[in-house]
Order: sequence, then structure tokens, then C-alpha cells
Amino acid sequence: MIGILAAVLASPLAFAQTAKSLAPALPAPQDRIDINHASMSELLKLPGITPIWAGRIVRFRPYRAKNDLIDKGIVPSAVYGRIRDYIIAHRDPK
Repeated sequence: MIGILAAVLASPLAFAQTAKSLAPALPAPQDRIDINHASMSELLKLPGITPIWAGRIVRFRPYRAKNDLIDKGIVPSAVYGRIRDYIIAHRDPK
């Protein structure tokens, strides 16, 4: 048992592969939630989003870019850090 543990700990590649397999898979760009058009129920699927944060996202639409959520004070940076890889801001064509 100790030999196996030592071998795993000695191998940075094994550690990196294990850490990568434990990380949640990020959605493909086409599968991200559009903050300009998503419903409340769709927004609530984002990691760590509460009904209050989802309501603020809906109330202060439209957004030019997803980082508008931080720039306009819609959500705190901790919340944005959890959702930034899961969202996108599509603009309506003019």
C-alpha cells in the first residue's frame, strides 16, 4: 500500500491527470447560458446562483459582454468567478 502511494505521489503526471478528471467539465461555447436571453430557471442552473442573483441578472439586461456583470455591480466577483465559464452574452442584432 505504501509503495503504491509513494509511486502516485512521486509522479506529477499522475497527480495532474487525477486532478483533471476530478474537475467539472466546462460546457462548450455553444452550450453556455446566454445572460441576455436566459430564463430565471436557466440562470438558476449556474453554479452558486441564487434566485436573488438570477433576478438581478434579468433585471439589468441587456449586457454587451459577460464581464458587465462585474462592471455594473450586478453580481460580486466571487459569484462571477463561479459562473464566468458557463455564461455568454449574445447581443441582439440591430
